[in-house]
Amino acid sequence: MTRILKCLVLIASIVFLGLPSTPGFAQSVPELLTPKTPLTPQINGPKVYGVRPGHPFLYRIPCTGTRPMHFSVKNLPASLKVDELSGIISGNAPAEKGEFVVTIEAANSMGKTARTFKIVVGDKLGLTPQMGWNGWYTLYDHPTDSDIRKAADAMIASGMADYGYQFVDIDDAWARKPGSTDAELGGQVRDEAGNILPNVRFPSMPSLTQYIHSLGLKAGIYSGPGPLTCAKFEASYRHEDADAHQFNKWGFDLLKYDMCSYRNLVKEGNLDDLQKPYKLMGSLLKELDRDIVLNMCQYGEGDVWKWGRQVGGTSWRTTGDLGLAVGDSLPGFYSVGLANAALDAYAGPGGWNDPDYILIGTVGDANNRTAPPKATSLTPEEQYSYMSMWSLMASPLLFSGDMAKLDDFTLNILCNSEVIDIDQDLLGKQGKILRKTSLELILAKPLEDGSIAVGLFNLGKAPRTISVDWKEIEKRGRMQVRDVWRQKDLGKFDDTFGTAVPAHGVVLVKVEPARRKL
Repeated sequence: MTRILKCLVLIASIVFLGLPSTPGFAQSVPELLTPKTPLTPQINGPKVYGVRPGHPFLYRIPCTGTRPMHFSVKNLPASLKVDELSGIISGNAPAEKGEFVVTIEAANSMGKTARTFKIVVGDKLGLTPQMGWNGWYTLYDHPTDSDIRKAADAMIASGMADYGYQFVDIDDAWARKPGSTDAELGGQVRDEAGNILPNVRFPSMPSLTQYIHSLGLKAGIYSGPGPLTCAKFEASYRHEDADAHQFNKWGFDLLKYDMCSYRNLVKEGNLDDLQKPYKLMGSLLKELDRDIVLNMCQYGEGDVWKWGRQVGGTSWRTTGDLGLAVGDSLPGFYSVGLANAALDAYAGPGGWNDPDYILIGTVGDANNRTAPPKATSLTPEEQYSYMSMWSLMASPLLFSGDMAKLDDFTLNILCNSEVIDIDQDLLGKQGKILRKTSLELILAKPLEDGSIAVGLFNLGKAPRTISVDWKEIEKRGRMQVRDVWRQKDLGKFDDTFGTAVPAHGVVLVKVEPARRKL
């Protein structure tokens, strides 16, 4: 079985191991809504990519279908090349700013396909939200070089990379821990030149990033503006310039910058103090000779969504840790998602509201970080709602479950090309809340092709019918409605669309003017 078929194989008898998320709330056997991936080539992921002039360029073409595959790219700038078998585009971006529209072609024994792709050489990174994996909610404060390499391997083997997942991010606890007597973690935290040193679990950062890059993937690292990280390891306070250049030298593509101990250095609520370290690190990263995305992790303090873009952030956390969010009648991701959903005016190409990671599959316990990861407590319907909400909000899609324990249902959630297309849409609009009551939520996201993605969420404990009127989405006349999870056209509807939605579930549709018969 190929890795692509494994990603979406439909196993009707699969038994879901999670526990009810709410006492007394019945757990259902999961239905794999995402259809089986075609054997013919299908190019997925974003249609646009931002890079700074002259900087290193690395992009693995996300493409499903039977392998081996043959790739070619028409009108590719002379400074770039594509590996015909892997589909990895590499080289250096053109030295001058501009837009380069290329045509990606993919062919295998079953057929061929083509898709346009725009490379934008300029000052703006993150023209679509980041996609990838972060190790925090699985590895917590005990990651190793081997863990990260295995996660990168799994991103390829599972087929996730063929849908656009590309970042493999180390979180906390890779550096040395001041005062630690543990031989693996302690020791001198910086060398004589002031360069930060990794602990014994990470023997060679350049070797690690080179390995990740060899797969066509991106590597992320973690630090913070305070003296210590959240897990009490060495951070970047008063060494910002040295650390930025070290991360660059090591070959990282993303920096998660977590404020934690910085809070102890500043006056609570002072906006200048909140902005200062991110402005500093943002400016340092921009001066480097490679692109490093700045993921601001400061929990929404000071209304960061209003200024995160201006200080160099590509994304910014809008709430506290989702793994610590406590649910009542609904799991915690709903409250985090609803808080993030209200900030639609501040998201767009180059800057995204970040409501934290996707915690499905096998995940650890943020309240007991030494406990082994276990199956999510979310029901199947809640997991569909989770992924739907994050995609409608144009959120970074960063999975933080155990990459070594990816089951078919989890991959069915993560690997639906049409759901991902909503998140990665070229227009870059975050969905708006159209309606919110105690029992239902409707989110609507305008898309680049003129259609509207609409999520009908049932917040209650019993199935209910939820409807959306065309006036609510500023449409009129006969509209075509497509079920995005099932990738199936539902028909043409006048004025309104209504459907049954399971408890804590969602129906995610795409609405566009009805096509005329030829």
